Amino acid sequence: MSETILFDYWRSSASYRVRIALNLKAIAYRAVPTDLLTSEQKAPDYVARNPQGLVPMLQIDGHDLTQSLAIIDYLDATRPDPRLIPSEPIARAATLARAMIIIADIHPLNNLRMLKYLKAQMGQEQSAVDDWYRHWVAEGFAALEALAPDDGVFGGASPDLTDVCLVPQMANARRFELDLAPYRRLVRIDAALQAIPAFAAAHPDAVKPA
Repeated sequence: MSETILFDYWRSSASYRVRIALNLKAIAYRAVPTDLLTSEQKAPDYVARNPQGLVPMLQIDGHDLTQSLAIIDYLDATRPDPRLIPSEPIARAATLARAMIIIADIHPLNNLRMLKYLKAQMGQEQSAVDDWYRHWVAEGFAALEALAPDDGVFGGASPDLTDVCLVPQMANARRFELDLAPYRRLVRIDAALQAIPAFAAAHPDAVKPA
């Protein structure tokens, strides 16, 4: 079987999601750090394999897979233990809907490309950029807090895709100093998840290049 290789950036929340999923499924992989700050993801040989020039990209089973949700869906289809996206239609729809609050609504407005554009091309001060970031996280977190269980994690007995997406976004929220007091359930779920070795091993501090 060919080696599984993850092209990622230590602080990328999309890469963080995939690291968690790989760890939960006990899939051994080799990480290839891809520095977004120096635009390594735009190198011609990388773009030839990943035309978007983004991370993560997972080389697995002879394929180059991109986009964190697509990668996790493939892992669930080929290595379903443990499942992160339920197979039962209603549970699947609910899990995807919660996860997409982060993947589709929060993250695209707040990724590094967007923040750099706001500052460099739109001439915004760093304080305005930080306010932009916090606004969209707060809006998404308000919805997730309303959907969160009173006990346990989003996946119930074990983490699901929502949990995999939540932990990286919580790390980013703290980095940008969002007040987390209104999100009592999310803070509790995040703490429970970070105590799981598969999540702890995927944390940016654990994979940051020396």
